[in-house]
Amino acid sequence: MTHPSGPYGYGYAPPPPPPKPGVIPLAPMGLSQILTGAFAAIGRYWKPLLGVAAAAFGAALLVLAAAGGIAYTVVADHLPGVFDLPSGQDPSWEDGRPLLIAFGCVWLIAMIGMVVASALVYAACPAVLQEAVLGRRTTFGAVWRRAWSRTPAVLGTVFLTMLLTVPVPLIVFVGTFAGLLVALSGSGPVALVVLSFGGAVLATLLTAPLAAWLWVKFSLAPSAAVLEGQGTMAAMRRSSELVRGSWWRIFGCTLAAGAIAAAVNWGLQQVLSLLLSAPLSFSEDASPESTGEYLLLLVPVLVIAVIGSLVGQFVSSVFPPLVTGLLYIDQRIRKENLAPALAEAAEAAAETPSFSR
Repeated sequence: MTHPSGPYGYGYAPPPPPPKPGVIPLAPMGLSQILTGAFAAIGRYWKPLLGVAAAAFGAALLVLAAAGGIAYTVVADHLPGVFDLPSGQDPSWEDGRPLLIAFGCVWLIAMIGMVVASALVYAACPAVLQEAVLGRRTTFGAVWRRAWSRTPAVLGTVFLTMLLTVPVPLIVFVGTFAGLLVALSGSGPVALVVLSFGGAVLATLLTAPLAAWLWVKFSLAPSAAVLEGQGTMAAMRRSSELVRGSWWRIFGCTLAAGAIAAAVNWGLQQVLSLLLSAPLSFSEDASPESTGEYLLLLVPVLVIAVIGSLVGQFVSSVFPPLVTGLLYIDQRIRKENLAPALAEAAEAAAETPSFSR
């Protein structure tokens, strides 16, 4: 007679653990396993991840610097007419308009560059997971080629998700604020602004759940775009299919990943603040004899501060996408029994794993 809890015990051997060729076990995972797997992927594959992030954001900064330099050369003649005027004289629109246009163009280029760089890093994380789950090595070049080829599709999913989620509360806030301003126009100016702003905030909070639902519904689309080679719309439909029935679980895991990344970044910033304040406190107790000695003391601290800040930004930029990628794989293991196919691909090291359906 078997035990009511199952055939194990009373001399029966426990079931073997699931295979774990890479950073995660090839079985349905809990939150702790997903978070541990994301940290393990950063630890084992930090070189290609850091290389892609540095190249992407470095290129975006170079483009921004070039745009700023071009804008400066174009509007340099108008700068004195705005910033070097005699006392009491206002700048003319003929001088101010080119500066505003140049600033707007530089800002737009900066936004486009940062969005493309973020999409490239977002695409690199599933590309790394494709090898990390199977325990295989990869290189910066391989990750870059894979991520770059899928960046347009990932960019499309990110853009459409933002288009669906961000404007909903924003439109409600602006519309409610404007409507209340008109409706309460007979009130005093202070009461008018306070009541309108409060009503707009309340209306926005009421629509926030819809935005959150859409955000989670399409959160797995970038991973589907990379690991399955799906286009933008197909990846978003795929994400909706995989999220169905697991919305709260995916929401909780994604929220925890964002909170952990923010906490790590905040902790590093606090440590760096203490390091930066050390030379100042030292100078109060025992002031260096010369400026050169003070600089010799300050330069190493600044170097450490810059490195620590970059590490914090790196973790906060790659950790949430890695968690999202592992959630995508976990959902496929749960819904489509992907684990045996991954185990076979891990055993056959010469084969390229396929996440396509």
